[in-house]
Amino acid sequence: MEEVDVMTKILVPTDASKQAEAAGEYAIASTDISGADIIVLYVIDTDYLDALPQQDLRESLEEQLRKEGQDAVEAFKQKIEEAQCQGYCKNVNLIPVVKEGKPADTILKTIDEEGVDQVIMGKSGKHGIEKFFLGSTTDKVLRGSKVPVNVIS
Repeated sequence: MEEVDVMTKILVPTDASKQAEAAGEYAIASTDISGADIIVLYVIDTDYLDALPQQDLRESLEEQLRKEGQDAVEAFKQKIEEAQCQGYCKNVNLIPVVKEGKPADTILKTIDEEGVDQVIMGKSGKHGIEKFFLGSTTDKVLRGSKVPVNVIS
């Protein structure tokens, strides 16, 4: 019987925090020799934008957040690709993605749309009172995911 290589799909949501970076490093370290597709996802939180009354301000901020998101996933990808030189991720395909929406909902939707096998994410990218008011994206993903979620602190 012929052995078939099955590529694992891992989703690593990032918000450019240290916790998200640690989750990405863990994702690379945990891939085996069969390799993996690692989707690096940055979500632009459109709830903030929808609350702004001025259209021009909303558009300007959305453009800035989109650039910030693209920069975040590209910087993450570059850092991980540099690790390949150290022999860590030879069989890893990094896929940078920027989407808009509520972070937890968008992460859960991406799991289904992309056929993700596992999520590896930071414990929290928010700090202080902001986290208290916004709730925990990580907690919502943990409760709503149909696939295993590894939380890295």
